[in-house]
Amino acid sequence: MQDTFNALFKALKCLFHPKMLSLILWPMLLATIFWGGTAYYFWHDWINILTNFAGQFNATDYLQRHELNWIAGYFISFILFMLLLPVIYTTALLITSIFAMPLMVNHIASRDFPNLELKHGGTVAGSIWNGLIAILIYVILWVVTIPLWLFTPFAVLIPIVLTAYLNQRLFRYDALADHASAPEFETIMERSSTKFYVMGAALALLQFVPILQFFTPVYIGLAFIYLSLAELEVLRKSST
Repeated sequence: MQDTFNALFKALKCLFHPKMLSLILWPMLLATIFWGGTAYYFWHDWINILTNFAGQFNATDYLQRHELNWIAGYFISFILFMLLLPVIYTTALLITSIFAMPLMVNHIASRDFPNLELKHGGTVAGSIWNGLIAILIYVILWVVTIPLWLFTPFAVLIPIVLTAYLNQRLFRYDALADHASAPEFETIMERSSTKFYVMGAALALLQFVPILQFFTPVYIGLAFIYLSLAELEVLRKSST
């Protein structure tokens, strides 16, 4: 746990470096522009899909009988908007992991891990593939667990668990891609998987604070870089 806290603290300090501040807004901004534009063209289609789905429930029939369709319309629009928020956030995480992480890794490695040898076990193609697989599994788990969200404890727990998975799966690869060899990466995943999940869960809590979501993708990346490179450093020292 101490390693996790150290990584979170060092990431917070690093977040306010001018180079890191310059990275904070654009992943979320690009994700918002992309999905905002997509919603502009497909909003009515999405509304119709949700309306047809909602029509299967008695509440919709009740509103229609009492000429309160406008309530259903506003509610469905609100639901669609709330569904878009995690999609935008997840897209910002993906953009950060693929495009911003190399800059962040170079910055931290040069300052805090200058003697860590580069072994280039990862590739850009591997980063993209890892990101897509992480998003796909996350979406599948999210859809499968939707019925459980109706129960209050699960409505809070499930987003944390799923986001914890997404955080660690997205960023651990990119954090180690330049410095770890493929065997070293596998060894660290075996030895430190619990630390990565704990880190992912701790950072998942930030998604419940709307303002912090603009800072979160870069902060998550920094935290996983510090934890991952520290684990790699320990691994190499123990093998010498």
